[in-house]
Amino acid sequence: MNPFVTGTMIKQLREGRGLTQQQLARELSVSDKAVSKWETGRGYPDISLMEPLAAALGVSVMELMSGEQAVNTNGAGNMQRLKIHVCPLCGNVIVSLGAAIISCHGILLPALEPETVDEEHRPTIQRVEDEYFVSLPHEMTKTHHLSFLLAVRDEGWEVKKLYAEGPAEAWFPVARTKCFYLYCNRHGLFRLPIK
Repeated sequence: MNPFVTGTMIKQLREGRGLTQQQLARELSVSDKAVSKWETGRGYPDISLMEPLAAALGVSVMELMSGEQAVNTNGAGNMQRLKIHVCPLCGNVIVSLGAAIISCHGILLPALEPETVDEEHRPTIQRVEDEYFVSLPHEMTKTHHLSFLLAVRDEGWEVKKLYAEGPAEAWFPVARTKCFYLYCNRHGLFRLPIK
């Protein structure tokens, strides 16, 4: 933990909430001298205090420890700012509408940068009435497979989880679908706009 960043952040957040060092100390059952030491970088909060300290300051433990407060400057969701995060341990898929601090199993998950679809990962998209049938002739073994297909629409997204040894295909509503993402466990994330 960087004492300057953490100390400065603790002070800024405390003052932003209109708390004195004494009030924050009382809330955490520590002395106001302890809070002063944290803010000046002469000491650290005990690990057992991180959760109550973050709650008292109105931030997440992750924000407090990283020294960066996640601020949503986007008042309304914008699908063009969509970010996809995938946990390498459990395959959890987390979608955000902008920058976010996301972790799973204690691992900080960066937003994946999508590649342009190459020939090996180019799906066939067939329109059947009011749905798209998306399919790929991709290997679907336990060691090499597609994990999910994701359709992005004006007002949201839909994820279809795929499984090893199953088909690499899914159905999505046509209505206002703008693009598809697909994730290969070996080659990463790919994006394909709808023309």
